[in-house]
Amino acid sequence: MKLRTLFATLPALALAGCNLAPKYVQPAAPVPQALPQGGSYPVLAAGDAATDAVGWRDFFVDARLQQVIATALAENRNLRATLANVERARALYRVNRAALFPIVNASGTLSAVQGTAGRVTDNFLVQAGTSAYEIDLWGRLRNQSQSAFESYLATDEGRKATQIALVAETATAWLSYAATADALRIAEETVASRRKTLDVNLRREANGIGTKLEVATATTALNSAEAAVAEFRTSLAQSRNALELIAGKPLADDVLPTTLGTGDQLRDALPVGLSSEVLLRRPDVLAAEHDLKATYADIGAARAAFFPTLSLTGLFGFASAGLTNIFNSGEFQKTVNGSLRQRIFDGGATANNLAAAKASRDAAVATYERTIQTAFREVADALARRGTIDESIRAQSSLEANAATAYRISQSRYDAGVANYLEPLDAQRTLYNARQSLVSARLTKAANMVELYRALGGGLVESTAR
Repeated sequence: MKLRTLFATLPALALAGCNLAPKYVQPAAPVPQALPQGGSYPVLAAGDAATDAVGWRDFFVDARLQQVIATALAENRNLRATLANVERARALYRVNRAALFPIVNASGTLSAVQGTAGRVTDNFLVQAGTSAYEIDLWGRLRNQSQSAFESYLATDEGRKATQIALVAETATAWLSYAATADALRIAEETVASRRKTLDVNLRREANGIGTKLEVATATTALNSAEAAVAEFRTSLAQSRNALELIAGKPLADDVLPTTLGTGDQLRDALPVGLSSEVLLRRPDVLAAEHDLKATYADIGAARAAFFPTLSLTGLFGFASAGLTNIFNSGEFQKTVNGSLRQRIFDGGATANNLAAAKASRDAAVATYERTIQTAFREVADALARRGTIDESIRAQSSLEANAATAYRISQSRYDAGVANYLEPLDAQRTLYNARQSLVSARLTKAANMVELYRALGGGLVESTAR
């Protein structure tokens, strides 16, 4: 057999060897087969759900929010670090895969020998060969490569999970900014209303039909509203700071929301099916499964260490007294050597490496199962909120409407002189709290839809429409 033919067949010989890794069996999901429904939960439709097929541009329909999310996906530093880790994992996998192939080194030498007659003889030698190339008879190298490949896939799924989390985090921060803007506007409107009330009470007191107590009470109410405005202005500035940190760069005013409104910046419904198998498609669950598969390959590599290793050393080259005709001289030299090595005693290191690999496999199983349980809990929590939030908003809307009616009636009674000032003041406080509570409820609904979208694995696929 020619030497180059031998080198060409070495990878095939390695691949023809045994594989001592145990056969992978996917653990059963330690959660109910169906997502919760009924009672506090919404009624779910049977059949397959494809929330993870809903692109974020289809779910978040506000153009300004879409622009901020796109900025975050391009500029967020945590995501950049995650992408770099994916590239590192890919490179390490390729390093391990390279061990399946021989490393060929080339060298050249020149020697000059002066004879007794003073004549100098030149000798040229060009050689190439491989040193201690291991024939992978028992799959050790293949399993090490497979383990690195599964680790790379796990890292890539981690990248997807990070992107999904970033989309959700950006949307929630943007919606929180919108809700804070609403809360600030309500506080500012309350300040304007209470300032007018104070002016009325000052005129009444000056005309002798009011009291200093009413003036002091109206002033206290105004000061309280002014303090709330100051706090909401601070919160709005801090909300913008938080959003810009997530986005990775300063944001223009025109991409910031001015109001949350009814939360129509995103879809109000998602295709949520009854089966919990959708959780197995979440990137974090897939990442945990790839990590688990890597431990199976590690066991195969650890088992292979109990068996002898076969290594080959090959060398071929040309020698000539003249450099110009070295490859035509016919002075071709080749050697092939093989060596078999078997570990006799290592103080139990090989056995304990195998035991450690099996323990790592058991830990990875537990981590995989725990990841599924966490995913189920996150979806269940989001569904529990989804099942009751509409009822809460209806109640808050009714409360606001009735509080507004009560305030108008009490103010009319005070203006007519049939009620003291405490009656409309108390009604105004109730209305203020009702309006702020409605804003909070609407934010809760919007944030819940974002969380449900994230928990079901949505966030990456983009719509082709722009």
